[in-house]
Parts: sequence; C-alpha cells; structure tokens
Amino acid sequence: MEIGVFLPIGNNGWLISKSSPQYMPTFELNKAVVRSAEEYGLDFALSMIKLRGFGGETEFWDHCLESFTLTAALAAVTERIRLYASAPVLALPPAIAARMAVTIDAIAPGRAGVNIVTGWSPAEYAQMDLWPGDGHFADRYRRAAEYVTVLRQLWGEGTSDFQGEFYRMDDCVLSPRPVNGHIDILAAGQSGTGMRFAAEHADGNFILGSGVNTPLALSDATAALAEQVRTTGRDVGALALFMVIADETDHAARAKWKDYHDNADLAALGYLTEQTATDKDADASSTAKTVALPEGAVNLNMGTLVGSFATVAGMLDRISGIDGVTGVILVFDDFLEGMENFGTRIQPLMRSRTS
Repeated sequence: MEIGVFLPIGNNGWLISKSSPQYMPTFELNKAVVRSAEEYGLDFALSMIKLRGFGGETEFWDHCLESFTLTAALAAVTERIRLYASAPVLALPPAIAARMAVTIDAIAPGRAGVNIVTGWSPAEYAQMDLWPGDGHFADRYRRAAEYVTVLRQLWGEGTSDFQGEFYRMDDCVLSPRPVNGHIDILAAGQSGTGMRFAAEHADGNFILGSGVNTPLALSDATAALAEQVRTTGRDVGALALFMVIADETDHAARAKWKDYHDNADLAALGYLTEQTATDKDADASSTAKTVALPEGAVNLNMGTLVGSFATVAGMLDRISGIDGVTGVILVFDDFLEGMENFGTRIQPLMRSRTS
C-alpha cells in the first residue's frame, strides 16, 4: 500500500480548533514536511488549493499558498517522491494547467501529477467573478471531464482542437510535452457522479474515511468506486484520506483529540456549514454534505485514527486490506512531529509497509 501526505498548504492544517497547533503555511514548513516524507519512504505528496478561508477566531484557511507554485518549488528540493498540484477548474484554464504541470515535470521528470478540483464553495469563486451560478453544482463533473480531455490531448499529442460545452480549443499547442508522455490525474469524487468521473478520467480517486477509529467504514465507498471502475475497465484505485492523532498511549491520544473537539472554532464551522448548504441537490455522500456533518466537522469529517503508535499502525494495516484501496493519504495535527512519529514509531510497526 502506498502512503502519501496531504501537505499543510493552508494555515492550521485540517483542524478547525482553537487548541490545535496554530501555524502559517510557509514554504519552509512544507519543504520540511515533504523532505521528511521522502526520507521515510513515503510515495507521494499532495497540495490542495483553497482560495478563500472560513474565518473565525483561528482564521481557518484564510492564509493559503498556491498549489502549482509550491509544488514546483518542492520538486526542486526533492529527488524521488511524486508531487501532485491541485487545479481549480473554475480559476485555471486547462491549457495553462497543462503547461504548468509540464514545467513541474521538467523540474522533476516523471514525478508530477495533477489533482482536479471542481469547486463546491460559491464564495471562493464569486469573489473573483468566477462562479458560474448554482447550475455548476449539476454541471461540474461534465466541465471537469472536458478539462481533463484537454489536458490529456495536450500532454499526449501536443495539440488540441477540442470543442465542448465549456472549453473550446483552436489549434491549441503545447511543447515540450511530459518526459513520459503522461501525467497522473487524481480526483476526489465522493458522490456517485464524482466516482463515475474518476472511473472514466482519473488515475486515482481519494476517498474520505469516516468516523474515529473506524478504519473499515470506507469499505462501502471503495466498493462503489470499484463498481464504477469495472464498467470503464480502467485502473483507478482508491486513496483513503485519514487524519492521524498519535501519542505514546491510547489515553494520551484520545485526550488530545477530545481537547481539539472541545475547543472547535464555531464561527469558522458556521461559515463551512453555510457554504455547503448552497448545493440544494447534493446527495448525502457528496463532499459538500460530508465535510460539514456536525459530529466531526472540527476536522472536516475525515476519518481519524486516534491512539498509540501501535494502535494507529494496526488500523492502517486494516485499511490496506480493504478491496480497492491502493494507498492512504495522511494528515497530522502537528505535521513536523507527526511525520517524525510516523516515520520512526508507526511505519516500522506496519506489516503492509515492512513485509
């Protein structure tokens, strides 16, 4: 099973809490995290894109770096690890994203990838007059499919005359092309429509785990993705997203997790709920609905592994046994300490990484 890290490109990582580690998303921080990941043999690193934060007392995600620029810089200071930048389809034309990705591929041959972000928060794009209206909620995966089609044509053939509903190319050219003629594409579809998009167009789809210490809870979602993949005949694995809260003992880790919950930034969570409510037709499995569920919104409701180093290692091994899971993307409450603990205290106990 591959292991990746979801880089802290936004302030305070993924915890919307007043008692969690508070930090800014500097290049030096992300460089330290990705170099540590490479040192401990992790396979890939991914940076998100967020263009407007949630506010509140913690100013959650009000301070964010830009994904492609950061990824290019990290490509120059690493040697082996694969690096994925996130492309916001509403803000970045596909031909520009294609060229930016090839530039990263030139810096780090064969290590560049692109994560497709369709956009679910209207305020994030309306501030730049880029929100196409609430019809985007229904259209966004059709738009993303055209976006990826243009990327693939430019990377593969060096030219595109694609004529679609959302994008129209007129002898659009790209040179140089990727060193291997291919750049991996990731998606994050949680709904049936999102998973269908991933099965048809992506090379991997990351799926939110759910609950605390329920590592097998994503089995239904991975099975749904696998069913979609069977119909397309493509090779698209599930990358499970989990937060790790680890300590010397189960008790110490649980106390830390409870403290984060007890000190949630309610104002920032209120903004999150407001934005996710704008998609009136989103089904219960969609990203917008999932991240704002009240029982775990303090960390965007991603699956959370809380316990001693041995307990977390055991849960990660259980995840590796789920059909369709090809990798795990990890986030930590404290990224520097978390990466160190993962590399020296958790990973050596994982059968799925040492056998």
